[in-house]
Formats: sequence, structure tokens, C-alpha cells
Amino acid sequence: MVFKFLRGEGRERLESIEDRVQTMLRHDRHEFDLAMSALLGDAAAADVREELRSTDREVNQLEREIRRQLVVHASVFGGIDSPSVLVYMSIVKDIERVGDYAKNILDLARDGASFAEVPDADEWRRLARDISQYITDAGVAFHARDSERSHQLRRRGDALLRLFDEGVSSLIRQKDPGPQAVARALASRYLKRVVAHLMNVLSAVIMPLDQLDYFDEDPEDRGGA
Repeated sequence: MVFKFLRGEGRERLESIEDRVQTMLRHDRHEFDLAMSALLGDAAAADVREELRSTDREVNQLEREIRRQLVVHASVFGGIDSPSVLVYMSIVKDIERVGDYAKNILDLARDGASFAEVPDADEWRRLARDISQYITDAGVAFHARDSERSHQLRRRGDALLRLFDEGVSSLIRQKDPGPQAVARALASRYLKRVVAHLMNVLSAVIMPLDQLDYFDEDPEDRGGA
């Protein structure tokens, strides 16, 4: 567990950085919800575009602020807190990438994709709700350094990754003759990446430092992770 050393021994929890991490995740969920509302036909892409992009700019700004704070922190504490610096440097990039994929999802809607009336529309809505909640759950587990919950979310994440891979394979092999095949395949890939980046955040709680950031790999490619 990467963050075990942060408990006790008089070391601070880098609370201001932690607060910014949680704010980034809240912004990520908002971006994701906006993008999916457009793809599901609940809102016009043009109506949510500026709010989504404005929120994404805030995420990017927070990432830069965190990195600046980490540089200052490292200069003050030197090697004592270097593991925490490395962890935060890694996970803030994963968190920032969630917003990028939200923009990709919105671009599908802007290009005319709509899942409002596809045969599996209810399944897409369920996935949108589940992943939206997953963003929050990952943030809570990370903040609490909750190893048990992080393992549960890892298993849930792996199930979602398999689901998205199977969906794309069905479309490529033409086993799924449903409409908007290209949009559905791209959406599946984007949602997979959202989940995978959140799993990387969870890896900071349950994996040693040298195995951090491997959960965006397919399970068979993670080695010892």
C-alpha cells in the first residue's frame, strides 16, 4: 500500500493537495454527466459544450496547481516524502484524462450520434449511472485509503472493462447488427478508458509503488499487478 507511510509518524496528509484531487474528481463526474446527457439525447450537445469545456479547464488548472505544490513540497521535505510526490504526480494525470474522454464522448454527440432510441438505450443509461457513481466511489476510497473498498472497485472495474471489450468485438465481428455501430464502438472505448484511469487512481491505495498505474492495462498484461 503506497500511502501507508503517510499515517502517523507526524507526517502531514498533504491536505491541500488532497482537497484539490477531490475537486478534480467532482469536476470529472460533472463533465462525464454532461457528455452522457448529450449522447443519450437528454440535452443538446451545443447546450452543454461550453459548461463541459469550462469545467475541463478548471480540472487542467487544478492539475497544474497540484504539480506546483508537489514541487514545493519535495523541495521542503526532500526524500522523506518522495513516494507521496510520485503517487500524486501519477494519479492527477489519470484524473485529468477522465475529462478528456468526456470531451470525446461529447464529440460523438456533436457529430450526430444519439443513443436515445437504440435498442439497448436502457443499458447505456445504466452504464452512464454506474460509471458516474464509480467516479465518486473511487474518490471516496482513495481519500479514505480504503483498501477493501478499492479492491471491490477494482473487481467492478475489471468487469466493466470486459463488458466494453466484448461489446466492441461483437460490433467488429458483426454479431451485433444494431444501429450506430461506429458510435457505439467508440463510446465503449471511451468509457473503458474512463474506468481504467479511475482504476489507476485506486492502484495507489492497494499496490506497491513500482506497480502503480498498471490498471489501465488488460488484466493479462499487468504482470504481478
